[in-house]
Amino acid sequence: MTLKIISAQEIVFEGEVSSVTLPGTMGAFTVLNNHASLVSTLVAGKITYTDASGEQSRHIEGGLADVDHNVVSVCLY
Repeated sequence: MTLKIISAQEIVFEGEVSSVTLPGTMGAFTVLNNHASLVSTLVAGKITYTDASGEQSRHIEGGLADVDHNVVSVCLY
């Protein structure tokens, strides 16, 4: 699946991942391939994802996540 992490200033990350864990407002959740569509607000915390080079993580202050058709789009505040 494709993960896109975007801020107002830049594209932070765009690439293929096998999983991504996001800090949702109601708690952390993990998205895998073929996940159901969803939209969620995000709180301050850590995004963790697994790409070809292994597990990566990045701290965020909050944002929005949209999951649809194996594309996870994260817009950061």
